[in-house]
Amino acid sequence: MFGYDWPRLHAALNDLPAALLIGAVLFDLLAAATRREGLRIASFWTLMLGTLGAAAAVISGLQAEDHIAHGEAVHRLMETHERLALITAGIFAVLALWRLLRENRMGQAERALALALGLGGAGVLTATGVYGGKLVFQHAAGVPSEVLQNELHERAEGHHHHGEGEEHGNGDADHEHAEEAHEHPAPAATGDSAAATDSGAPAGHVDPPGTPPHQH
Repeated sequence: MFGYDWPRLHAALNDLPAALLIGAVLFDLLAAATRREGLRIASFWTLMLGTLGAAAAVISGLQAEDHIAHGEAVHRLMETHERLALITAGIFAVLALWRLLRENRMGQAERALALALGLGGAGVLTATGVYGGKLVFQHAAGVPSEVLQNELHERAEGHHHHGEGEEHGNGDADHEHAEEAHEHPAPAATGDSAAATDSGAPAGHVDPPGTPPHQH
């Protein structure tokens, strides 16, 4: 669909509902603290949109599970992520239906109970996101095997960031020069050149036999 497979579609759909549902709970908290009707209305509509988005995210996630190559460790994380996502969607679906039917007739105690349910849902939603992050950033779930292999190969070769004006390869050239110098050291000084150096004579200068010593 528009160049998206199920894993990519799930990644595109799961952020906005999470933000909307957390926002709905925050609006509800502010409405309870300030008694402002506008915040309660904002909470209601944000909850409705977030719940619809959560349903789309869950459906795409269930489909993505069958299209991701994975091992046992990823499978266990996926099962936990899926279970938490279903619980999250269930909590907010119940809350949305409750408020849809009772929004204008809720008393203070009933509204406080609805708020407590929303806070619980936000906590499970956070745990769902944590496990989703582990799947992607710790196990590269959803990354095709050939792409992951190419990336590992490039990392093994090494890549370093360079400052402005620097070019790639300078470090390798310096390393090669250092190795060449190590393999071909400069020749040691001969007896005559060493004597010339000790006497203060210019390098490469040799006095004929019988020449008196240089005066410093």
